Amino acid sequence: MKKYCITPDKSLYECLQVLQRCGDGIVLAVDEAFRLIGTVSDGDIRRALLKGCDLETPVAPYIQENCYSVSPAVSRNEVLDIMQARWLEQVPIVEADGRVIGLHLLHEILGGSKRPNWAVMMAGGQGKRLRPLTKRIPKPMIKVAGRPILERLILHFVSYGIQRIFLAVNYMAHVIEDHFEDGSRFGCRIEYLREQEPLGSGGALSLLPAPPDQPLLLINGDLIVDVNLARLLDYHNQKNSYATMGVYQYYHQIPYGCINEKDGRLIHMEEKPMVQKLVNAGIYILSPEAVASVPTGAFFPITNLFEDALEKKLPCAAYTIEKEWIDIGRPQELKIATGDD
Repeated sequence: MKKYCITPDKSLYECLQVLQRCGDGIVLAVDEAFRLIGTVSDGDIRRALLKGCDLETPVAPYIQENCYSVSPAVSRNEVLDIMQARWLEQVPIVEADGRVIGLHLLHEILGGSKRPNWAVMMAGGQGKRLRPLTKRIPKPMIKVAGRPILERLILHFVSYGIQRIFLAVNYMAHVIEDHFEDGSRFGCRIEYLREQEPLGSGGALSLLPAPPDQPLLLINGDLIVDVNLARLLDYHNQKNSYATMGVYQYYHQIPYGCINEKDGRLIHMEEKPMVQKLVNAGIYILSPEAVASVPTGAFFPITNLFEDALEKKLPCAAYTIEKEWIDIGRPQELKIATGDD
């Protein structure tokens, strides 16, 4: 990390040396305690030279102190989202006290660890529970914090090296296709599985142009989720799983006092208890054999695949998602996602 850093007393020439040595188009200006002061780019130095400065001029006046940085807690997909929104190629990582501990680079996030796995995103539903909103726009294209939910998912997958993504479309498919086109501006290749009639949460897999030769990721296109896809894929492989389901710990508070009774006698009372259950989170890893089991052109909920596998005693795994998970299919959940609750 130190290779990117200089102190403000260094010259433009010394700053240029760091830029050339690192080759990532940025220098981080720090103080003696390694706290971030700002950034310097090759454009900043070029502008200084055009003003008539020589290479021995101190770099301090040309440090951009209003630079954008993130904490270590910000996930990689969130960083990619920030980079896309702000047209950034580098984002420093700083601790709460301002100390620099790392640097996110766009080219590393997009191309550092390409994976051979394909992803299928289910984006064909009508979103009836969200009407009248979904009469104007397909549910996966509803915006949260200024960006369509489906776009957030795609950027999340790209940040983990997923390069080939299929979007299963039906309802208002043209809106989705016009927005994403071939995927090149999102750092991936996007293809479309066009359902002539709804095929359920798993049926569109039969429209794939060829069988996958690696485990395939399948996800509902209306989720806001922060899941480490690398760990999810590793977990699937370690379990030697036929099919893996992402699950989420869901809490529900019963709004009434609950009682236990026996033979008509009151035994116990509990006021508004909290119930917790693991729920299907709408994200799956399917082995090539599992994908091959999907019937062609038939309505097929993906839960049928898991039920069939369990009946045949094929190994199925459950992976717990511990970070953010919101299904915006219900109005109340959408309000939470958009901050309107």
